[in-house]
Order: sequence, then structure tokens, then C-alpha cells
Amino acid sequence: MDEWVEDYNTRRPHQAIGLGAPAVRFSTSRVRAEHELLPLRLPSVLVLAPVPAAPAGPPQPAPETPAAATPGTAPGPYRGGPVEFDRVVPPSGNMEVLGKQFWLGAARSGLTVRFWASTEIIHLTIAGARVKSVRSHLSTADLARLAASGGTPAGPPPIPAGQPGAAIEVDRAVSKDGHVSLGGRYYLAAEILGGTLVSIRIEADTLMFFDPATRVLLRTRPSPLTWDQARLLRGARPAGPPPRPSAEPVTVQRRASDTGIIMVAGQKIALGRIHAGHVVTAHVAAETVTVDLGGEDTRTIRRTTTQPVRSVKAHRPHQRSTASPAPGDAIIST
Repeated sequence: MDEWVEDYNTRRPHQAIGLGAPAVRFSTSRVRAEHELLPLRLPSVLVLAPVPAAPAGPPQPAPETPAAATPGTAPGPYRGGPVEFDRVVPPSGNMEVLGKQFWLGAARSGLTVRFWASTEIIHLTIAGARVKSVRSHLSTADLARLAASGGTPAGPPPIPAGQPGAAIEVDRAVSKDGHVSLGGRYYLAAEILGGTLVSIRIEADTLMFFDPATRVLLRTRPSPLTWDQARLLRGARPAGPPPRPSAEPVTVQRRASDTGIIMVAGQKIALGRIHAGHVVTAHVAAETVTVDLGGEDTRTIRRTTTQPVRSVKAHRPHQRSTASPAPGDAIIST
């Protein structure tokens, strides 16, 4: 074994280090030579300026600490309230503050994030733009620790604090079957949204699902939550402006009934018995419904309801609970 180790380290060529031997590649003299060729140096921003000598004479009293500091100034003694501090996004895109992780993605690696933290909410901003708001896990003692390690008294929050009864927003990932988790219970969003990240605006009677990037309204549902329940949700924050409806028509599929009728957004549309059992495509706009009947045959109907589209896929055919006899079969009665 000793002979093999010696051969491996001193004579056997290694492709990873340019066909050299480890004993030669990592020898003490070689490492020392590389350090002499590339000496360590401090960047100019880290070079310490010489400290001027103290003037002779009696010691001068230290200046008093200002009662309050403004954001961006040197930290002073913590006097309570929210705190602001900066963190740089690591290559992994996952930051950590006092035991809690904040995921921003590897694409934001190297950017400076400004934290606005209180005991109720934490806002994350980059270059003045808010990128995330989450419920705070910090106590007053935690805020004092952050202030002592470089934090400053916070200025106004990026989003004003919500008033009782005001709308609240949260971010959630939609499951593959179209449900989201709110307060430990699952509520239907839409099956077509499965696997996507959505923002939810929670109002007194309505849940509004919208795209967090464009704030385009995707779905609406009745809200089962009270304001007190909504404000305690994970990631709850005061709501921004209401989402806007999409300017494009919503395309849905419907299966015509035995009498040739389809139901779109709460409105019955008669297509005729010739289309019974067929799957048709309908384009639902603000004032019209356009139905593609195959080929170049289309039919445009004026909308008579204001209900949102809740389903985009064709209904499955109904299954009979009992089989009916075929023509010519004998029926035996007992």
C-alpha cells in the first residue's frame, strides 16, 4: 500500500492537473513561488487611512449621540421601532436573517437588498422597488440585535400599513389540481393554473387570483375568510392596486348537451340538436361570446351575464347509474 501511495503521488500523471504529479503540483516550494508571483493585496476601498495622532492636552468629552438617526447614517443606540439594514444576495439566491430564509433566486445574485423590518412585517426592496413582503418572525430583541450589527432606524415602509377591513394580498403556488392553501385549508383557484405562482387579493367577499408580474386578473372566487383570518395568513401584506382584467378573450371548451345547449359564464347558449354531444370552443369577451362550431362556422352571441369564467375545459359526459335495455332485449319482471 505504501508503494502504491508513493507511485500515485509522485510518478503517476493526473489529467486534472495537467498530467503532473500531486507531490510536484502542490509542493511547498511551488505554492510559495505562486504567492510570490501573485501577492495578496487589499482593494483600495479597504485600505485603512492612517489614524491621526491625538492632540496633546486634557481629554475632550465624547459628543452626544443624536436622538434619532436617518436611514443611511451610522447606526446609533436602538430606541425601538422598525429597523432597516442591507444584505447582499449570495450566489445561491437564498439569504438568511436570524433563522429565517428569504429566497430571491440566483438571478439576483450580487444585488444589494434593503430590509425594512418590524415585529409585524418585513419588506425587501432592490433599488427602491419592493420585491417581497412577508410576515415578520422578529421580536423586539431581534430588532435590537440587527440595529447593533449595522441597522438604522427605519423610514416609512414601502407599503403603508393596512387598515382594518382593507384588502390583503398573499402569494401562493397552485397545486396540480388547481387548489391553494390558505390558513391550513385548501380552496379552489382553477385547474388551468396548476403549478403556477399566483398572488391572491383577499377582499370582504371575493378572492381575486392574479399574475404577480403583470397584475392581470386570472380568476375570482367567493372569499370564505374574514379580515382577522386573512391578516394572520403566511406572507400577508397590505394590498396594492386592484388587478386589471385581461384585454384578451378567455377561451373555453364546452360539451353540448343532448339538446344542443352549452353553459358559459352562467349563460345558456342554444346551438341546436345537430351539435348535441359535440365539444365546441367559445371565446368569452366582455360583451360577446363567440362559439367555433367547426370549419368556418362561428356564432357570436351577446353576453347577458357578468359572471366570471370558472371553468375552461369541457365537461365530462354524464354516466348513467343503471344500464338501459337495448332495443329487442327481453325484460323479465319478478
